[in-house]
Formats: sequence, structure tokens, C-alpha cells
Amino acid sequence: MAPGLAVATAAVFVWLGMVLAISFLEAPLKFRAPGVTIPIGLGIGRLVFRALNISEAVLAITAVIASAVHPPESSVLVAGSVALAALAVQLVAVRPRLTRRSDRVLAGEDVPRSRSHYVYVALEGVKTIALITTGVLLLML
Repeated sequence: MAPGLAVATAAVFVWLGMVLAISFLEAPLKFRAPGVTIPIGLGIGRLVFRALNISEAVLAITAVIASAVHPPESSVLVAGSVALAALAVQLVAVRPRLTRRSDRVLAGEDVPRSRSHYVYVALEGVKTIALITTGVLLLML
């Protein structure tokens, strides 16, 4: 395997692991911990997801640069583009809405449930499938 493709593969699988660990393990479990209130859970979630999103962006950039050095097959590029698009929509469209809502909750307002959270989770699912597909296709090269 070419060095650029090896770096891209590593970045994709580290990215996948972070998404699985944070989005599908940490996030749901934190609200089940004794003494964790909604405001505390939201505060923790904001910090954790900010760090996750920064890490995702770094890993995505790493994978893109590595793929530019040794361009993979078009199927890899398509699958990787789906993951990048899902991340972009999360960062640009969904996270700002979730932040505004959590600001209101933390300010003590009685805020109705938001569908934005479900959109974010759906995009996490799409991103997860895209990252698995991208990683497997890279391994097959």
C-alpha cells in the first residue's frame, strides 16, 4: 500500500473509532450517570462534541491530503465525500441550532424538544457507514 493511502486509511479508521466511541457510547451514557442533570450533561456534551468535531476536521483534512498524494479509486473518493459532506452539514447547519437550543436550556428556559438532535444522529449514522465503506475500500487497494 502506498504511504499516502496508508495514512488515509489510518485517519479514516481513527475518525470512525472516535465517532463510535463518542456519539454512540459516551453521549447516551452520560445522562444515565448518577447526579448528572440536564444542564451538566449539556455542558459536558458541548465540550466533548466541540473536541470531537475539531478532531474530525483534522482527521478529514489528513485523509484528503494523503489521498491527494496518492489518489485512490473513485469509489473511495465517493464514499469519503459522503463522510465529509455529513460532517460539513453537521458543523454548518445542525450544530449551530443545537448550540442555540442548549444555550436557552442552560439559561433556564423551558424549551421544547428539537428535531435537530435527530438530524445530527442520522448524519452520524450516514457518516459512520461512509467511514466504514471508505476504510474497507482503502484496505482493498
